[in-house]
Amino acid sequence: MSHGDGDHERFAHYVQKDKIMASALDGTPVVALCGKVWVPGRDPKKYPVCPMCKEIYESMGSGGDDKGKGGDKGKGK
Repeated sequence: MSHGDGDHERFAHYVQKDKIMASALDGTPVVALCGKVWVPGRDPKKYPVCPMCKEIYESMGSGGDDKGKGGDKGKGK
């Protein structure tokens, strides 16, 4: 798992929407499909989608709408 370092910082990641909301309310870290752990804080629209998250999401099939892009702010920054 990544904790806010490396290439993960350059991407927006897929995270369950309810986890993003909880993080926004209480500041708890979220875990992306690719395993990155961080507290969202940046605008995910400014970053390309993490290729690993995208691949995992697409391999899950239709999956409904229970995933969303979370901002990409490294934990501890």
